[in-house]
Amino acid sequence: MSAQTYLDTTHDFYREAALTPDPGLCCTTNPVWELPELVVPPRMLEMNYGCGTTVHPRDLVDQPTILYVGIGGGLELLQFAYFCRRPAAVMGIEPVAEMRAAARTNLAAAARVNAWFREEFVDIRDGDALALPVDDASVGVAAQNCLFNVFRDAELRRALAEVHRVLRPHGRFVLSDPVTPVPLPPALAADDRLRATCLSGAITYDDYIGRLVETGFGTIEVRARRPYRVLDPVRFPVPAPVVLESIDVAAVKDPVPADGPCVFTGRTAIFFGEADRFDDRAGHVMVRDQPLAVCDKTAAKLAGLERSDLLVTAPTWFYDGGGCC
Repeated sequence: MSAQTYLDTTHDFYREAALTPDPGLCCTTNPVWELPELVVPPRMLEMNYGCGTTVHPRDLVDQPTILYVGIGGGLELLQFAYFCRRPAAVMGIEPVAEMRAAARTNLAAAARVNAWFREEFVDIRDGDALALPVDDASVGVAAQNCLFNVFRDAELRRALAEVHRVLRPHGRFVLSDPVTPVPLPPALAADDRLRATCLSGAITYDDYIGRLVETGFGTIEVRARRPYRVLDPVRFPVPAPVVLESIDVAAVKDPVPADGPCVFTGRTAIFFGEADRFDDRAGHVMVRDQPLAVCDKTAAKLAGLERSDLLVTAPTWFYDGGGCC
């Protein structure tokens, strides 16, 4: 089956979802941001076709230009605009005309119930992830929610390369997708309809991070990892239940270091020896009893020292900045 055939199935599926909102699609029951003076219209909330969130205030402190790929009902466009209140601060790219129209209708409704919001804050454009209608190095933050898992590998690599192209140096790509603990059976992965519903296109965590690194993102932050859906043998061609997880990640357009990427998964190093501090002579100085967030690469090196006065924790799958690599 050609790439265009399965992508046509995806477009048809989301055309239907735009015309007739499906509150049961993806994890629409997940709580959304509740912020002062932010009111989400009911229809926009029904069209929350994502599995996590890509809106993180610390990414937005400098009022960056934001690119959002695959806009759904416009919920995260509105949330991004909350932090970046200027004309065309948020660009939304969407290939399905009906979804673009639905998002514009929802944003018009949002303008009526949010005194701070102006529809011109959001620029919705016709286009898709495989050929973004955006200039090179023009975006500070790019985001997608539960979109890239619908792509097969060749299209996923192309979409990732497009995001990397349009990001400025040190720009952030914020993603939310389901991942699977084991590779899914070929019969399941080949089901285009299930792929469009974000159930059969998930790849493993290691493959997910690996694709980002291969694209050229040198720093990866894992911000959340939580249960998403269960694929059971009664309804799906799997030999045993498979628990898919929703993962929230930020990938930074930094060069990949010679000794490998810096992947932060919520690991911490704590020195508790007799001295006031410990210097590992590799760029990490730890003050006694002060936890230091470290990337997986640094965590492995510190654990390899086998010191009795140095503890390195396991991943918590929650990282919120301030780490050392």
